[in-house]
Amino acid sequence: MSKERLLSEPAPPADARLAYGPHVSQFLEFRRARVPGMRPLVIMIHGGFWRERFNLLYAGHACAALSEAGFVTANLEYRRVGEAGGGWPGTLEDIHVAAAFARRHAAEFGGDSARCVAMGHSAGGHLALWLAAEMQDLSRIVALGPVATLHQLLSDRATVDFLGGTADEVPERYAHADPARPSCVPRVIIHGTEDESVPIAFSRAYAAPAQLIEVPGADHFAVIDPLHPAWLRVLEQVRRVEA
Repeated sequence: MSKERLLSEPAPPADARLAYGPHVSQFLEFRRARVPGMRPLVIMIHGGFWRERFNLLYAGHACAALSEAGFVTANLEYRRVGEAGGGWPGTLEDIHVAAAFARRHAAEFGGDSARCVAMGHSAGGHLALWLAAEMQDLSRIVALGPVATLHQLLSDRATVDFLGGTADEVPERYAHADPARPSCVPRVIIHGTEDESVPIAFSRAYAAPAQLIEVPGADHFAVIDPLHPAWLRVLEQVRRVEA
């Protein structure tokens, strides 16, 4: 029931919404940590096959749980396929700009941008892994059920729509969007073995150094559901930034 609950039940409200650009989808939501002091920052990137019909709301549940656990969170919205400027290259540009914006403003909400985890789910996991090569001073990447390779087929031509062609047609785009580009940032992938939306084979084929944690019996949404036992594995990895 993870998917139905996450998509239908509203998450606790964010503390603030800030725009990082002029487009209606260029904003992020901050949540303060529910413990005192300067706390690590978690940048959350939602999924949805990079498409407009999915937004950041379902990821708010994970952000609220992280804030209760002592982290400041920035839940990113970005232009997606189906919106003006979404897809190639606008989606990638937004993620980079939004992440930098979140780190600049983190202190206003008690966040320590020097201790910063980028977390993403599904296509957002791809974007988090991609961000590792763009921001090599991040503390950690935690990718949940990610699209960890762009060279295996997703349903409904999602990757082709995102990048505007196949790998043979636009190889330079696939090279730039590759989630396995070299990076010194530690990368952790957490993937359910029963994921039917993004098969675990995607993560097993990830072509860069990373720790892969397989969660037996978990589906695509279990790894981002704070009420599922899989969440304990996620929280354990995020807490590594506190060491």
